[in-house]
Amino acid sequence: MPHVIVKLYAGKSEAQKARIADEVTRAVMASTGCGEQAVSVTVEDVDPKDWVETVYKPDIVGGADRLYKKPGYDPLR
Repeated sequence: MPHVIVKLYAGKSEAQKARIADEVTRAVMASTGCGEQAVSVTVEDVDPKDWVETVYKPDIVGGADRLYKKPGYDPLR
């Protein structure tokens, strides 16, 4: 039962969010072999000014041991 949380800068349209969810669902199905009914996707809007404190520090830095795709930026440098 994979559940994926996508956090991104606020401002994407509902159509863009739906497409993200569809593409993520397809990727999860292809890589895990599970059916569509097993996959759920949440898309969370984050204000850009809050990104470092609400996403980067807790999820990327704090979750480095389970981060499989690292970003190519470091706002703490």
